[in-house]
Amino acid sequence: MANLLSSLAAVAAGEITAGRARSLVGLAVALIAATTGILAMTSSVAHKRRSRGIVAVIAGGLAVIASALHLATATGAIGTGSGILGAIVALAIALIGIGLGGLALALARRTT
Repeated sequence: MANLLSSLAAVAAGEITAGRARSLVGLAVALIAATTGILAMTSSVAHKRRSRGIVAVIAGGLAVIASALHLATATGAIGTGSGILGAIVALAIALIGIGLGGLALALARRTT
């Protein structure tokens, strides 16, 4: 218990630790995937929808790999500066991006 309290006191809330930085990279790629998936869904041109959907699925897959790798290797609990919560959020957003990209690919295939 004393180790946990000392580790919580050692990392301030505003500091960027190595674990937080790794989870932020995964989060940035996941946000790119989700944004590209949204743009693909709102596109009315089939070839733009298809290409944006492919980008969303690939970026989402990379974000899932980065987040899962971070979750598998992270030590510590949520709130200790290890970036676990950021990786969980990145994983959820990446899955949304993959879903939107896959849906855009399915719609692009139907319209051509």
